[in-house]
Amino acid sequence: MKDRIRVLIAKPGLDGHDRGAKVVAKALRDAGMEVIYTGLRQTPEQIVKTAIQEDVDLIGLSILSGAHMNICSKLLKLMKENGIENIPVFVGGIIPPDDAEELKKMGIKEVFGPGTPLSVIVEKIKQLFSEVGS
Repeated sequence: MKDRIRVLIAKPGLDGHDRGAKVVAKALRDAGMEVIYTGLRQTPEQIVKTAIQEDVDLIGLSILSGAHMNICSKLLKLMKENGIENIPVFVGGIIPPDDAEELKKMGIKEVFGPGTPLSVIVEKIKQLFSEVGS
């Protein structure tokens, strides 16, 4: 078993607001996880490439642009094509409840909306990590 959980935090799409992603990244680091933050405006292809290169345990996406359905669908397809579909993906941002349910049906493991306590996010990430048996 690994010493530390490695989490990739990515900001896909054209959205330029990354405060939430940085706050979550810091909370995960403070909880003892290793966090790789990709920065703004990442494509699904770049995210998958980074996930492979960094050998991450989980992928977190911060999406505020409204393009969450398209981005997540493309990301999951690319992950499958690259043989990393076993890596859990979670999403945070402004996502309507109906879309959150659809994302989960697609394969997204968790959706965190605005105001989700950081402690809840940290615990859910730990739970997702333990479920994949890394």
